[in-house]
Formats: sequence, C-alpha cells, structure tokens
Amino acid sequence: MVNVLSSRFVIRPTDMERSLAFYRDVLGLAVYREFATGEGEWGTVFFLGGGFLELSGGSRVRPEPQATQLWLQVENATSAQQELSERGCVIMREPRREPWGLIEMHVTDPDGLLLHIVEVPTDHPLRVRRDVPSEGR
Repeated sequence: MVNVLSSRFVIRPTDMERSLAFYRDVLGLAVYREFATGEGEWGTVFFLGGGFLELSGGSRVRPEPQATQLWLQVENATSAQQELSERGCVIMREPRREPWGLIEMHVTDPDGLLLHIVEVPTDHPLRVRRDVPSEGR
C-alpha cells in the first residue's frame, strides 16, 4: 500500500481570476498557500476539509460536466444554500434528501464543474459509530 501523506484536487481553470474569486469569495474557502512557478504562472491552494484544492495553470477547454465532480461536505445544506445565494452563487439544484440518505445541493463553478454540497444527517450510517454497542445508541 502506498502511504498517502496528503491529497490535492487540481483544477486548471479557463479564467484564473474568475475561478479564484468563486472559490475564495463565493464558496469562502480558506487559502492554504499561494505560489508562482517562475514562468509567469501562479496558483492558489485552498483548504478542503481533509485535503486541498489547487487552482493553477490554465486550460483552453472547460471540463466535461460529468467527467469530474467535487464533493464538499457541510454541516447544514440549507444554511449553505442561503449563504451561497447571498454571495451570488447560482444554485443548480436545491438541497434534497437522496435515496442513499445524504442531503445534496448542486452548484457549478465558473467553468461548469459540478460541485455537490453535501450534508450527512445525524441518522445516516456515515455518522453511526461502530465502536458503540447497538443498545448504547
């Protein structure tokens, strides 16, 4: 097994300034670090829960809508919807409980990358502690 020490999701936006404003100002992600390549390019790395999101380089083409998607867990999807709407984020689909029990909302970034904003309800199996006997739940 490879010992993974850190993880990072890398996005090559078509418009760096526009994407930077979206992830920093609209989603409100905290900046972990900024860097320059020395070749006139620069990048920004954001904290992303247990990993990182890097915006760097550039692309002339937008991502395929279904090829790559980003999953972001939040405490409360309804509160996230209100906050993101106030910041100008277009909500593609309002929060709703999925058949698998998660509450999901969909938004897109400036290049059309689909972001799943997800709330894990307290009764969902992802939150059930397996180290507690069932009578203690």
